[in-house]
Amino acid sequence: MATEQTQAGGMPVVDLVDFIDRQPIGRFQIRLLLTCAAVLFLDGFDTQAIGYVAPALVKEWSLTKAALGPVFSAGLLGLMIGALVFGPLADRVGRKKIIIFSTAAFGLGAFATAFAQDVNTLLAIRFLTGLGLGGAMPNAIALTSEYNPQRRRATMVMIMFCGFSIGAALGGLLAADLIPRLGWRSVFIVGGIAPLLLVPVLAWGLPESVRFLAMAGKAPARVVQLLKRVSPHTSFAPGARFVVHEPHLAGIPVVHLFREGRTAVTLLLWVVFFMSLLDIYFLANWLPTVLNDLGSSVSEAAVIGSLLQVGGVVGTFALGSVIDRFSFRALALVYFGAVFAVGAIGQLGHSAVAVSIAIFAAGFCVVGGQIAANALAAGFYPTSVRASGVGWALGIGRVGSIVGPLVGGALLAAKWSTSAVFMAAAGAALCAALAAVSLSRLVRGGTTAGQASSIDATLKEPTTVRT
Repeated sequence: MATEQTQAGGMPVVDLVDFIDRQPIGRFQIRLLLTCAAVLFLDGFDTQAIGYVAPALVKEWSLTKAALGPVFSAGLLGLMIGALVFGPLADRVGRKKIIIFSTAAFGLGAFATAFAQDVNTLLAIRFLTGLGLGGAMPNAIALTSEYNPQRRRATMVMIMFCGFSIGAALGGLLAADLIPRLGWRSVFIVGGIAPLLLVPVLAWGLPESVRFLAMAGKAPARVVQLLKRVSPHTSFAPGARFVVHEPHLAGIPVVHLFREGRTAVTLLLWVVFFMSLLDIYFLANWLPTVLNDLGSSVSEAAVIGSLLQVGGVVGTFALGSVIDRFSFRALALVYFGAVFAVGAIGQLGHSAVAVSIAIFAAGFCVVGGQIAANALAAGFYPTSVRASGVGWALGIGRVGSIVGPLVGGALLAAKWSTSAVFMAAAGAALCAALAAVSLSRLVRGGTTAGQASSIDATLKEPTTVRT
């Protein structure tokens, strides 16, 4: 039997969040993690592919480096709008529907990219592709967060998000193999077909958030079915009520990000996301081109540049349990490490081995730190605005991801030295570190305290669903 309480009327009550927190990590959570990781794997591949094909694109279309900045930023603008729109929408219609729609959208967009014939067409297609890419990410984070116990939540979200970094890294390796043999368009044909093949798998096997269903008061039989998948040997008494001890925040979800003590944390999270994603997309988009200018071949530049995401994957696995335990304090230290790693890239660019180590370290700190920030943001916000909170943090961060490539292009066009360009990028990492320090002071005790400050301050009658 599930752990239950009984109200005065004799009706058994199950605290839904407490029930999930008491469960071990089982096959259901692992399958969910892998499914969401597959979505983000393809998301990462398609997001970073344009950076890996950039040197070949410059040569084939006789473009200047500065002309690539708008191409990079068009997709990132779509990512920003997708996150801002589809995060709040998922808080109203459900996580599953938005993930499926977004995956289909970016698959179609990536496939269409392969047939672009000029810069203007490419700009439009990359923008539309970005809408789908931006919608998938916050909902995969929210869904994974809501099915895992508090004690391991950050670790599970971070491992899931490794799918993005692995997809981005393998994109570099695949580009290095495909471009010399089949041309740059082949990268996007692969990146388009794979998500479209995943869509029916998601429609069949991806669960809806059990917390969302309970908060919406919908489909009580589905709530029981999903909880039994989390804990197959648990049975529930007939007529049991499933209680979610969180307020149902009606109205515009984004407004609630600034109520009941959430304002300062929300704004500081936005600073972290903005500065972190500025660095990540500056590095991801310009590293292959800068390395090519310093003497590496197109294929070598793609492989060395992919170490940024490899470092992110290693950092994610190394940092998961640390983030679960120390929260924003650990995040601040990680970003302080990023300051030195990013700055070192500009000093070591003429040594393939040394710059590879610096790029790996930058990925460990910047990409690993961003993935940790995703998990901490998901843990802070209550269920009814969780996708909105993560989506808007990512959306504001995408402004940074748009600014990063544009600034990089402008600095390179202005003939800044490689050293000076990467020192400027290190300054963004320093801003993220200082914001994380402030968050560690506001959110005392880590994610659990963050949830308390966010949820308990607005606690009303529990939302329930009855079997």
